[in-house]
Amino acid sequence: MFITYAIVAALMSTVLLASAGAKFTRPKRLVDQMSTLGLPSTVLPLLGVAQIAGAGGLIAGFWWGPLGIAAAVGVTLYFVGAVATHLRVGDYKGAPPAAVLTAVAVALVALRVATL
Repeated sequence: MFITYAIVAALMSTVLLASAGAKFTRPKRLVDQMSTLGLPSTVLPLLGVAQIAGAGGLIAGFWWGPLGIAAAVGVTLYFVGAVATHLRVGDYKGAPPAAVLTAVAVALVALRVATL
């Protein structure tokens, strides 16, 4: 089970870091999407920092299980918020990717709890 956690956590961390990079470089597509969601562009760095913290916590969770669990819970809440934000404005094309990432984050919680 720990190996599964490690693989999924590494993949999720890669996704989080790539997404955080986009939050800091602010490509037009992302800025337009945030505007559609009703979020000001000033929020982007905060979202990027949250994603970096989540990725770091998932990786640190290899060595200290409670931190991995806390990070996975935080990432879950982050993506629940993303799903809610997309649904709030009727963006039904943007919600499914965030929902899949929510499910993966929930799986990470379960995997790390199972390996304590």
